[in-house]
Amino acid sequence: MNRLMTALVFLFLGAAAFAQSPNDVIQAASDELATDLNGRKEELATNKDELYKAIDKILLPRFDRRYAAQLVLGRHWRDANAEQRERFINAFYQSLLRRYSDGVLEFDQERVEILPFRGDLTKPRVTVKTIVTLEDGTEVPVDYGMVSRDSGWLIFDVTIEGISYVRNFRTELNSEIQASSLDAVIERLESEETSAE
Repeated sequence: MNRLMTALVFLFLGAAAFAQSPNDVIQAASDELATDLNGRKEELATNKDELYKAIDKILLPRFDRRYAAQLVLGRHWRDANAEQRERFINAFYQSLLRRYSDGVLEFDQERVEILPFRGDLTKPRVTVKTIVTLEDGTEVPVDYGMVSRDSGWLIFDVTIEGISYVRNFRTELNSEIQASSLDAVIERLESEETSAE
């Protein structure tokens, strides 16, 4: 996936947790991100710690990290113990922050169109569809997989041009786990976080 596109997409995960509809969640995230980045892009480009903090402030409370991690691990989740699960959730989340943080600086709210919601709000999972227009005029479909929780709608998956980040990471990490072990994958992710500090 294009790094910039994926970064833009993940920033929408910073939604208002108590928004009334899935579309409201995405709109609130877009508004909040635009406000937080206003006048700070140059500063954040040279200060990774502040960039991570800015993203984390929006993302952490509103992204279903546990559910996303469970889907990414697939069958390995069932075999993992409680400590492995918690370590993976945290390490995977930090990996997402680091991997896509640079693209955040190119976010432009005017290039995002949230399409009218056509799902069934009585279902536990729905999809919000958006169109992101790239600088060359190309329109890219971006779908947000959302799950209903007590706190409101949370995002757990993003699909860009038919490519789901959950399925993408599941394939990538499944191969790595089979070649080594879940503990080895967790340790690699944790070491990347340490080396980035």
